[in-house]
Amino acid sequence: MRWIKLLLKICAGILLSLVFFLLLLFRSDIPEEEIIQKYSTPESHFIEVDGVKLHVRFMGEGIPIILIHGSFSSLHTWDEWQRELSPYFLTISVDLPGHGLTGPDELQRYSIMDYSQIILRLAEKLNIPRFHLAGNSMGGAVALQVASTRPDQVLSLNLIDSSGAPQLSPRTLEGEPSSSSSGRPWIFQVAENPIFSKVLLKCTPKFLFGMNLKQVYGDESKIKQEAIDRYFELMLREGNRQATLDRLKGPRNSNIDFERLTMPTLIMWGKEDSWISVAQAYALEKAIPDSHLVIFDGVGHVPMEEIPTESVSKYLSFLGVEVRRNYLDEPKFMTYDF
Repeated sequence: MRWIKLLLKICAGILLSLVFFLLLLFRSDIPEEEIIQKYSTPESHFIEVDGVKLHVRFMGEGIPIILIHGSFSSLHTWDEWQRELSPYFLTISVDLPGHGLTGPDELQRYSIMDYSQIILRLAEKLNIPRFHLAGNSMGGAVALQVASTRPDQVLSLNLIDSSGAPQLSPRTLEGEPSSSSSGRPWIFQVAENPIFSKVLLKCTPKFLFGMNLKQVYGDESKIKQEAIDRYFELMLREGNRQATLDRLKGPRNSNIDFERLTMPTLIMWGKEDSWISVAQAYALEKAIPDSHLVIFDGVGHVPMEEIPTESVSKYLSFLGVEVRRNYLDEPKFMTYDF
């Protein structure tokens, strides 16, 4: 009987320790007004599209470029790019529903097709008939869907470590298709787990976001505490955690026809991307006729954050803006017919 009592004491101690640990990790939602006040900028606008109040940031003037962020991210991923592109173009970045300051969609429209439709509806509402389009990660898949649905509206396409490539069929030594779940980033596996996901709704530790950024950057020394804080706090925006779980549980619902992608296309990839293998870059290059591929050595999943100057200069060159050694010289532009 004594050993049973001892065992019960040990179990009770473990249970109390677990409860105490979870209490330490408990994080309540950050109210909408508070998070907007902290992370909106003078260039921020909130535009209602199909019942969702989208956070959109405009910088510059001229031919428009729409910038689409990836999963777990926000329009802030384009901060440096918007500053560099805005002297030449009208840049439009947007927080997709369930992300950033936009927050959740009551109708849970979080699929790739849903996101592509909201981008097209936003362009319609802004009276932008044609535009350049750039997307990273999940945002690349959204850009692909937009370009496939309305190729007549997309002047050019820039895919940065993009999902949405034609499916590869890896095989084991026995010749059977291998499971792809084990190769998924751990953050997706944790968020999709029915037990851990319920815990994460209320107990969301900041260190997970630091670990996540270490996985998506090729050079960890370039990760700033400011970025970790921003990713963490925007996830705590009221409703975003539940929206993230709803999005991951829902269907992707994409229907990309690569034969319709006849616009000029630039594919950019970090060679050290551990989220989406560089093999996907070559698959996209093969699938999209006359596309141009640039690989960045030593770089991870988000080149626009990790090496913003080098990556945006490649994009500017693709768009016909000469990156000059002598900044007193006039830039040269490529003409796009509207």
